[in-house]
Amino acid sequence: MALLDLDPEVVATARRLAARAAEPVVAIARAHTTVAVERATLRLAGITGADSTHRAGDVPWVNRLVDTVREHCGLEHGVALPAFHALRRHDLGSLTELAEATAAGQVRFTLPEGRDAVRAEKAARTAIARGLRTVDRNRAQRDRLVARLGDPPRRPWIYLIVATGDIDEDVVQARNAARAGADVIAVIRSTGQSLLDYVPEGATHHGFAGTYATQENFRIMRAALDEVSKEVGRYVRLTNYASGLCMPEIAVLAGLQRLDMMLNDSMYGILFRDINPIRTFVDQRFSRQVHARAGIVINTGEDNYLTTADAVDAAHTVTVSQLLNEHFAHEAGLPDHLLGLGHAFEIDPRVPESFRLELAHALLARELFPDAPLKWMPPTKHMTGDVFHGYLLNGFFNLAGVLTGQSILLVGMMTEAVVTPFLSDRDLALANVRYVLDAAGGLREDFRPAPDGLIVKRAHQVLGEAVDLLARIVDDGLLNAIADGTFGLMKRPPDGGKGADGVVVKADGYRNPAADLLEAR
Repeated sequence: MALLDLDPEVVATARRLAARAAEPVVAIARAHTTVAVERATLRLAGITGADSTHRAGDVPWVNRLVDTVREHCGLEHGVALPAFHALRRHDLGSLTELAEATAAGQVRFTLPEGRDAVRAEKAARTAIARGLRTVDRNRAQRDRLVARLGDPPRRPWIYLIVATGDIDEDVVQARNAARAGADVIAVIRSTGQSLLDYVPEGATHHGFAGTYATQENFRIMRAALDEVSKEVGRYVRLTNYASGLCMPEIAVLAGLQRLDMMLNDSMYGILFRDINPIRTFVDQRFSRQVHARAGIVINTGEDNYLTTADAVDAAHTVTVSQLLNEHFAHEAGLPDHLLGLGHAFEIDPRVPESFRLELAHALLARELFPDAPLKWMPPTKHMTGDVFHGYLLNGFFNLAGVLTGQSILLVGMMTEAVVTPFLSDRDLALANVRYVLDAAGGLREDFRPAPDGLIVKRAHQVLGEAVDLLARIVDDGLLNAIADGTFGLMKRPPDGGKGADGVVVKADGYRNPAADLLEAR
């Protein structure tokens, strides 16, 4: 139910401007590939495993293969044709065998022509289509489980982070969290994984402040949550992070192992991990196409802007980023029901009327994106060592989520951003959420902000400022706006950042059957 009386023409103008601002970046993404996109393509085609004999430690076979193809004949035409041409020429049974032969120096890659190119492309398409059928089966399996076990009985869904560094310990905590009321389990990644230009292999037990995202860890946690879902009588969803230098690959692994949500923002890696902007926009487009095929809800990262910029002064930049994320998602094939746009409860509680301002910002997001499963993030920036104050602040956050109809509520802990929370802190945080949701019930149906009150006026002000900023971005260019520190006060030039050497301009004859199949959707 619309409560803010937003002007439809202003809203339409905001979306038109966001589309115009995004258009040049989409063109850049279409004109480039990256080493991560090419590795993701081969992962869909079935390559697995790692070279455990390498002097630098285990190196995934997919990295060895893509790097060698690039060295021998470049990636301007894609990795698929040279790889599958070599597979046929050397009469090998799999891409993993090809990678092993490559490491032994037995293969010289060339770009096939004529009939050889046709055969290579056909073989690549067949192998990739097989991988996509696995993704499709997982999506259908999720639908069947939801139909049989049921969704959580109410919104917002309760989203809880579990990450000890040891996947086996994560399983124990995740199961107990589901029993305590968590609807979504997020396994955050080990510190620094987003800057690794490879995906670690196998089950891991040595992460720091998080657990490594690997295909085997995904499989282990998904199986554990399937078991506890039957026990608690509702489908418990699994989240991880498709961001960083391996965004497309992790998206593919998520589809192959039936994850349900993935952190996947168009600008987070640029702003907060200093990853090259071109690399990020290319990778996020391919990863979102994979997510669309897999039926995975993405979560965007606008909440991070408010940890570096003032949550009142910069509120409109969150709205601008949400509109840009929406356009990039739609262009990549993601429908609204998979678009978990992010925002946060981060206004300094000492600001007069802070709770009313939070309600205005949250309600604006809800009404701008009525069909999107919005992800509401708890306070972190203004948490202190006063755990009583923090617990109360999280109670206000939970109440705002109920009043404004948020879809996904990340559980806030009173020691968040102060120390690593104890298990008891998590238990108290879940109790806080349960109390507010139970006590508030359907309070949203009674919430009617005054038409001329602060909440409505503030929402209109933020939307107006967002339109003004989008108009400036259209004139100056989105890449220049990012370079100028428009979002989160982070200045990131388009030619800087990590991973820039992994960006490749596509040649006229570039072929990627995975991209073709995903584009066809």
